[in-house]
Amino acid sequence: MDNNNEKNKEVEESEVEAKDNAAAAVDDDDYELLDFTSRVYKLVVEHGKAGVLQSELWKKLSLTSRDGSRLAIRLEKRGMIKREKVLDGGRWTYKLSPLRLPAQIKSIEQAPCITCTEEIKCAPTGVITPYTCLTLAEWVTREYLKSQNVSPTQEAIYNKIFTLKV
Repeated sequence: MDNNNEKNKEVEESEVEAKDNAAAAVDDDDYELLDFTSRVYKLVVEHGKAGVLQSELWKKLSLTSRDGSRLAIRLEKRGMIKREKVLDGGRWTYKLSPLRLPAQIKSIEQAPCITCTEEIKCAPTGVITPYTCLTLAEWVTREYLKSQNVSPTQEAIYNKIFTLKV
């Protein structure tokens, strides 16, 4: 009897070890896939709104087109990139571009709030609020017009501010 119990215990231990190894292998695969997914997204973002051909990315990351396409589809389903079918050199491929670019610190470096003399009075329910601050509205509008390649003249800024629907 003791011999059978020892064999059963060894079998159970080896089964547990096999499950642990299988789980670790899955975790490694998930980590590797996550790593490649984030690397693909990072490269797409680096190319900006102009986008990048997916075939270029696969070469940079040493991926097969099948694996690369799966990663791109995953990012597209998550709403992170746009895949657009394009003809390049007589072959169909996809151009990948980010749907949203990550915010960068330089986007707020010139914000008027940083040097505002009224900052002490400013709060969501204060005397001055970010929702009603004309200085902030002018700055945001100016930056928006620049991003749209429109000259941010005073007239354009005021027209945009006072025609906004709130």
